[in-house]
Amino acid sequence: MKFDVLTLFPEMFGAVKTSVLKKAEDKDLLEINLVNIRDFSNDKHNKVDDTPYGGGAGMVIRPDVVYDAYLSVKSEKSKLVYLTPQGKTLNQEMVKDLAKEEHLILLCGHYEGIDERVIEEIEPLEISIGDYVLTGGEIPAMVLIDSVSRYVEGVINSESVEEESFSEGLLEYPQYTRPEVFMDKKVPDVLISGHHENIRKWRRQESLKNTYKKRPELFKNIELSKEDKRYIENLEREVKQ
Repeated sequence: MKFDVLTLFPEMFGAVKTSVLKKAEDKDLLEINLVNIRDFSNDKHNKVDDTPYGGGAGMVIRPDVVYDAYLSVKSEKSKLVYLTPQGKTLNQEMVKDLAKEEHLILLCGHYEGIDERVIEEIEPLEISIGDYVLTGGEIPAMVLIDSVSRYVEGVINSESVEEESFSEGLLEYPQYTRPEVFMDKKVPDVLISGHHENIRKWRRQESLKNTYKKRPELFKNIELSKEDKRYIENLEREVKQ
């Protein structure tokens, strides 16, 4: 998987050059290439923005520099993503779909945004990481790189991906490790029983319980078994009592 990131601030991306992602790059599983949009400015001061037509606060990134930066990395296999608060909110299904791509180009906006004409010309997939405004698209781009990379084969253990939150639409079950007793709280007996079927059932129920308590709206998009539904009904009765 190759990422080309079009940004005014490549120095911000140190976070995606560490830990698991660095190891993946070292193994040639990922390639994260940072492209400085300023390198495509024809201005002697490397200026890439200007005041908005019609007036208003802030500056707007010029269309020509964005277009030239995009053309410098575009290929037949590229998929272009524009990180913007106006985009569709990123979710796990979108992450899985993007992980199937061979080459993602991530365009990071900044200031008051990017001239609309180049957005119309290059027709990116517009993605947001939430209904709030950040100073630029760099942090959302890092979020997308991290989340998508987890689904690239070999980056992390496939079993870890299958069991984490949102992989089946539910929140993940609680996790425990040593020591067995911490501040008078003991690890649940079932987890040290060695009975794999009971552990599987416990984890499923705890996942349902977590989702019910924290994100019950997620149940609307999940196909639940009869056993799952009975367990949720029992939870509801406990709350009402």
